[in-house]
Amino acid sequence: MPSVSDLLFVALLLGLSCGAMGRLLLRDAGTGWHIRNGQLMLQTHSVTRVDPFSATMSGHTWYAWEWLYDIFIAGVHHWLGLNGVVFVTAAVMAVTFVLVFRLAVRRGGSLTIVLVMLVLSLAASAVHFLARPHVFSWLFTVIWLELLDSAAEPNSEHRRVYFLPLLMLLWVNVHGGFVFGFALLAVYILAAGIEYFSSPEQRERIRGWLKRLGVVSLLSVLASFVNPYGYKLHLHIYHYLSDKFLMNQVSEFRSPDFHGAAQQCFAVLLLVTITPVASAGRRQPPARLLVILLAAYSGLYASRNLPVSAILLTLTVAPMLSNTVAKAVGNDKVAPRLRAALSRLQNFDARMAKLELDLQGHAWLIIAFVVGVWACMNDGRVGSARLLNAYFDDKRFPVEATEVIIRDDNREPIFCPDQWGGYLIYTLYPRTKVLVDDRHDLYGDQFFKDYLKIVYVQEDWSKILDERHVKWILVQKDSSLGTMLKQTAGWRLIHADDTAVLFHRERT
Repeated sequence: MPSVSDLLFVALLLGLSCGAMGRLLLRDAGTGWHIRNGQLMLQTHSVTRVDPFSATMSGHTWYAWEWLYDIFIAGVHHWLGLNGVVFVTAAVMAVTFVLVFRLAVRRGGSLTIVLVMLVLSLAASAVHFLARPHVFSWLFTVIWLELLDSAAEPNSEHRRVYFLPLLMLLWVNVHGGFVFGFALLAVYILAAGIEYFSSPEQRERIRGWLKRLGVVSLLSVLASFVNPYGYKLHLHIYHYLSDKFLMNQVSEFRSPDFHGAAQQCFAVLLLVTITPVASAGRRQPPARLLVILLAAYSGLYASRNLPVSAILLTLTVAPMLSNTVAKAVGNDKVAPRLRAALSRLQNFDARMAKLELDLQGHAWLIIAFVVGVWACMNDGRVGSARLLNAYFDDKRFPVEATEVIIRDDNREPIFCPDQWGGYLIYTLYPRTKVLVDDRHDLYGDQFFKDYLKIVYVQEDWSKILDERHVKWILVQKDSSLGTMLKQTAGWRLIHADDTAVLFHRERT
């Protein structure tokens, strides 16, 4: 018999990888350069240290801090193609949210409340449903929090916290989100400090917990230096995240726009959080309240944090809200009809939660994954039915224009919008290099200041093109730059379709 988590996994796995959703995961071109970089490392048997893809930054130091993911996804692409890239990404996301569901129920969350908050969390995370390495960071965050929180409980198995440095060893080589792990460590150290001074009778236990946290923190910091770039990676990330110009220009680092559906779902999660926090007050462990504050702040600070923030809120708030509802059942001040309805819901949830935690076979989960892998190995087909059909959408990417470039055997560097650079790397490397792509930390703020002048046709745009010896330009149809190039002497229109226009400079 399938459990709720089995059904949830199958629904997420197939829903995120089949049909239009499969193409949705490829709406970010960065997937392309991750695949090509992984292939390059597999061919050379060495970690990439200088940029191989850009004519602008050729030979410059490149911190490919997601190198381990790149190797992994290149292997998946080699064996299973783009269908496999999408399917494996969907599987990681499905595992993450199913794990959130199971842990929230195990913590005492009502099944109904957990499911509702999980749906809101999924909707809030949809802004970053992409085949990129950050999905592993979501999974690592859930595991990291569970190891920390479970070890912090009195009479718990404290030694499990020593798994954190091992997880950090993997995390630091997969995605830059490892920084968030240290933020959670700081939260639990601060919470333990608060408890130490507010609960004198428990100081002996808390002192031991603080010592363990200190050792684990030190070991985790040391583990984070075990990467191809050592401490220089940390300095690079610091300089990147402290670059105000890039942080203000890159949309995912800006605060969320709450006119979007995903952002509104996160706002609902924040509103839902108010009730249990207000009712619980000081009875909640300080660590839980600080995790909520961290999740709320990080989600409001940058759009890219919405998935992790929503996940943390679900894990932390769902059990608190369930406890609040349980107390309402026995509260005489609550209307009798409402108490009766809540009582029936609570009894149903209790039976379902017990059944959910007792069902351990998970055969449906395994079957769904095996069938998906089989489909990927057979061009997305199971028998005569087409289950998977992943590709870069020609309405979003310059597919036709790229075919023209390949047909004409153009080997000169191409200027394009940064969000297209990864796709051109995927389709044209090593024959043709790009002049820009979405690795903003590689190019730096001064380059992107010039880049923005070009794409928005601002002062000196033509001069910058001359200085950089740009001969080929590929831009969106009806863009400001494309419209200006049509009217500028010396530029010839080579190709035009419903997505892109390709220009060539006829004079030097």
